[in-house]
Amino acid sequence: MLIGVMSDTHDHLENTRRAAEALGKRGVELVLHLGDIVSPFTLRLLAEKLDVRLIGVYGNNDGDKLLLGRIASEKEWILVEQPYILEAGGRRILLAHGFGPPDRTRIIVDSIASSRMFDAVLYGHTHKPDLRVLGGTLILNPGAASGYLAEKPSLALLDMETMRAEIIYLQ
Repeated sequence: MLIGVMSDTHDHLENTRRAAEALGKRGVELVLHLGDIVSPFTLRLLAEKLDVRLIGVYGNNDGDKLLLGRIASEKEWILVEQPYILEAGGRRILLAHGFGPPDRTRIIVDSIASSRMFDAVLYGHTHKPDLRVLGGTLILNPGAASGYLAEKPSLALLDMETMRAEIIYLQ
């Protein structure tokens, strides 16, 4: 199972469109969004462009959660508060956005990964890609699909069979 992982779209419609198209071309079976979609119109764009299921967590900048939730439910997508525990491809994954400052987020992510309760811990918020293994647990931050506060807009692909991930840059 190939999963697309994105975060921090922050209403950048052109890069959100590019991200959705890139995931479509790669043949992903599921998209995980790690927060900061921000506005309902950005989620509507994803709903138009993605033909696969989406599971996501809210971020600290997501505004109208009621409407975001309605749009998600129209597509039978899941959009919930963090953290969210997902079982996919026989693997256990924790989805999070972030927890305050970037340094605190990394400390919490590393602590969760060190528990060895999950095959992967996925997070966003810092706008910086992070791909590493800690104590046998994959840690993945796809960076910011928006490109804001980042060198380049990015997302990630996660192969659930091999537990290998790849950061994809959109520019």
